[in-house]
Amino acid sequence: MTMNKRIIIAALLLTSMSAAAQDTYENARALGSDLNGTARYVGMGGALDALGAEISTISTNPAAIGLFRHSMVSMSLGVVSQQDAHKFDNVGKTNPSFDQIGFVYSMQAGPTSFLNFGVNYHKSRNFDQILSATNSLYQSSLSKHIVGKSTLGSDLQGGYFLDTNKDKEWIGWRNNSSSERAYPYTQLDYMYTNAVTMDDVNNKDSKGNIIPTNTYEEASAYNFDRAHSGWISDFDFNISGNINNRFYLGITMGLHYMNYKGYSVYSENVLDAGNKDIGQYTLTDERKITGTGFDVKLGFIFRPIAESPFRVGLSVTTPTWYELKSENFTTLRNAADPIVHNYGGDSWKSSESLKYLYYTPWKFGASLGHTIGNYLALGASYEYSDCSSADTRVIDGYDEFDNRESHSDRVMNSNTEHSLKGVHTLKLGAEFKPETDVAIRLGYNYVSPMYQKNGVRDNMLDSEGNCYSSTADYTNWSDTNRFTCGLGFRFDKINFDIAYQYSVTNGTFHPFQDTSFIESSGAKVTNIGTTTDVSNKRHQLLFTLGYTF
Repeated sequence: MTMNKRIIIAALLLTSMSAAAQDTYENARALGSDLNGTARYVGMGGALDALGAEISTISTNPAAIGLFRHSMVSMSLGVVSQQDAHKFDNVGKTNPSFDQIGFVYSMQAGPTSFLNFGVNYHKSRNFDQILSATNSLYQSSLSKHIVGKSTLGSDLQGGYFLDTNKDKEWIGWRNNSSSERAYPYTQLDYMYTNAVTMDDVNNKDSKGNIIPTNTYEEASAYNFDRAHSGWISDFDFNISGNINNRFYLGITMGLHYMNYKGYSVYSENVLDAGNKDIGQYTLTDERKITGTGFDVKLGFIFRPIAESPFRVGLSVTTPTWYELKSENFTTLRNAADPIVHNYGGDSWKSSESLKYLYYTPWKFGASLGHTIGNYLALGASYEYSDCSSADTRVIDGYDEFDNRESHSDRVMNSNTEHSLKGVHTLKLGAEFKPETDVAIRLGYNYVSPMYQKNGVRDNMLDSEGNCYSSTADYTNWSDTNRFTCGLGFRFDKINFDIAYQYSVTNGTFHPFQDTSFIESSGAKVTNIGTTTDVSNKRHQLLFTLGYTF
């Protein structure tokens, strides 16, 4: 059987089901946002939601656009550099970035009222990141995990029943009497079973007949590298205004475009029965996630005391309703010497494409802003979003009116609920003007962890989205601290701003989930993947050129 035929068969097995969704950790890439926009916004830590008159607030508090009294246009670009990283694939540690372009048109609607219109593009997520992890495995392995799932015998137990199909490929069925593929039998299981774990050479009966046996090798260590690249682009359209310069209202309609690519290489040093290193199993995976989404943002700002510039802001953002497409091309190579199992040759491939829906959680914000004279501005903002409530949905099809029909992947959403949690964001910023045309800015931005410490990428779920998994690794990232500063200069109607941001997020990398199972001999076997501490430290230099008219 040719390799191309193997790929086609895998595709038919998967696409015979409905348009399934992705898993919790792949979908989480669409959650949250970077601190990005204009240099003034970044330099003040994003704490401008109540101060207003800043185009980047179009996506956080739409009412802030209502504080503009002149029309303006601006463009921002910069450089992002990852600390302590090496180049992998085509992603380097330092990359240029086009971050923002937009304009606001301000028109006077009354003696003390204005009606403003804003359009803005900004990069809300920059995926460029290199993640590397290396550690010992202490005789655990990914193949051991795969074999452990097969011992469970049923999808209701988190596993599957192994048997061959008409093309002599090993497939994981729902149970020993089912002709339906089990959801826990992922692309990863498909490749490992046929290229690594199924032994049709070394086990024979008394008559010399081969008895295929699903068995595993332990490993001494693993090495992992992944290059993330791509972005989420936000296109925001705003209408806002004010009443008597005390009450400000705004609405923003947002379009989002996600373009993510991840390329990873995961390898394990395989051991024989005598604990001798005999080579490697190497998993190479390329995954793309693309698609569009839509949301609506509402904002309100008011001055409680007419004679005071002190302002209070409130905002709410609907879920982003995404329609996404995920594609992967994955190769597993058996480079053990000698090859212990050779049922399907020394390599196996799997390639899949699926469309699904993903609805991010609601977001709520509150902010404060105050100015002293024309030389000092102070801002503080708080946002909350319950990431555990994100909704992964399966597309069922379209009705007679071409309306899309879907249902929630309840099993995957339960995993999301237990692996993610509510996220709190705090933004603090100050702007000091020693002279009318010069500004000095400082900011701090804190984002609480989105992942539970005991969160797990569970590929034993009886979920439609689970079967498309082609890797097993996951990282539980902790909180993010961002420190910012900046300078601003104005020359007549032209302003030039520069900002610097340093952000750090630490995390725990897992090569695969921890499991235990009972072997045919009755012995209990545990398979614990050694975790590795990882960190994403990022430097950003951002420039903005603006014109007021």
